[in-house]
Order: sequence, then structure tokens, then C-alpha cells
Amino acid sequence: MIKNSKKISVAVALSTLIAGSLFANDDIVLDFEKKRMAQNPNVKIKSIKLNSKKELDEVNSWSGYIFDIEAIIQGKDIKAKDILFSDGKVVAPDLIDAKTGKSLKDSVTPAMTEKYYDKTRLIAGNNDAKDKVVVFSDPLCPFCQDYIPDIISKVEANSKNIALYYYAFPLTQIHPASLPLSKLIDIAVEKGVKDATIKAYKTDWEEHFDPKSEDSAKILEAFNKVLGTDIKIADLNKKEINAKLEKDIQMGDDLMVSGTPTLYVNGKKEAPSQFDFGTIGKE
Repeated sequence: MIKNSKKISVAVALSTLIAGSLFANDDIVLDFEKKRMAQNPNVKIKSIKLNSKKELDEVNSWSGYIFDIEAIIQGKDIKAKDILFSDGKVVAPDLIDAKTGKSLKDSVTPAMTEKYYDKTRLIAGNNDAKDKVVVFSDPLCPFCQDYIPDIISKVEANSKNIALYYYAFPLTQIHPASLPLSKLIDIAVEKGVKDATIKAYKTDWEEHFDPKSEDSAKILEAFNKVLGTDIKIADLNKKEINAKLEKDIQMGDDLMVSGTPTLYVNGKKEAPSQFDFGTIGKE
């Protein structure tokens, strides 16, 4: 990472960058966040609280701020996190390393903990392996549909030395059908359906239903037909199934996952398209 703050470009998501007159004060950054969020007429803010503050190693005198946000969007209660940066004179929604092109948000986001290595989320490999991989994925994400079967195969080829943990993270604002589909994959895995996850990811579901569909019965019918299962609508609506998916989503939210696939290798966030699995799993 670049250490010289003059080589950091400030990427502004809104045109309302505040500069010059602000002093180093957490309350001022919090106030800016409240005003920024209030500008969106489609979002009704219930509360915004400062979660944490971290000084940046990459840029002198700058800090990253994480905020917990509770809001109502399209009639639904939403809990989310947001990041701002400030040096006491400027408040910015993002900072970009001019050399690598990477956002400095990864320097601020919460670290992965041991709780993510949950044996019940293991889909390939050995839970006791030294190298541990965690992936958050949406079964209707086009990139995920190619990526998940690929990394499962790579881990299975070295199943003794790598553990792969899968967390469902349906992007329902893009394709609502991913919510019931994620639950159906989980149910099939629990029922012992062989290669249920790979089969579900390799299926072109658009041949069976619209990704924007919220018709759970139609999605269930398609899933049973393709995977040869006999899952009932009552299974789909069980409290424990809903609770498990909600926990998966919360685990992603706690790490500020915003897109799929999101990949962590031994606790470090990696770019899925760039990470070389040949670098792990060695004796």
C-alpha cells in the first residue's frame, strides 16, 4: 500500500463533499453521515450510531468510521453498516489507493473471527485443515454460478488440507428468487442430496423461473424437478430454515459483505477472480 497521503485519490460518492471548515471531531462525522443518508427520499432512517473508528496505516492523519444504520427501505426494516473517512478537515465516502486502484474500506472493515469456521457450514474439505476458505454467495449471481462449482472442485482435489465454508448471501434487491432458492439448497444438503450445491449452481434457473420472481411455489416446483427432490412448501417455511438463512446473512452483514462472491482465505479478504488456490493446501 502507498504510504504517502498525496498519492491517495479521494473518490466521492456524492457531490456534497465537506471540506475546509471541519475539525477533528467524531460527532461532526456522525452528523455528516446523518445528513448524507437523509438526502435519499426512498430511505427512512430510524437510527445511525458510530460502531467503531480506526486510524489508517496507509494515510497519515486519516481515520475510517463504521456506522450501524437502521432504516426502512420499501417498507422493510433494514440493518446495515456504512463507512466514511475523515482527516478532520475532509469527510469522504471512500478513499482509493491510486497505485492499486483498491478502496481503503478493506482496511477498516471488521476482521473475520473463528466463529466463521462453523462445521455446519463446511461444504468441502476437512474442518481440521490448516487453510480455511470462507465464501459468501448468491445462487443466482452469474459469476457465482461459475465460481462456486469451480472452488468446490479445487478444494475437493485437496480435501485433506483445505476447508471450505459456504454462507448464503442472497442479493434479494437484484433477484428476489435467490432467497427461497438459497433455502432450498440448504434443505437439500440437510436431506443428504448428493452434490446439491454444485447441481443448484450449475443449473440455468432462468429456464424455469424469473430471477425477480417471489413465487416460492414455482421456484420449489422447479427445484424439485431439476434436483429430483421432494421438498414441501412446509419445509421451505420452517422456522429453523429461515433462522439459518437469517444467520448466514447476518454473518455477512457483520463483515460488511456487499456483493457476491465474497472470498476470505485464512481470514483475509481476497479477490475471487485473482486468488490462486495453488498457493494453499500444501503439506
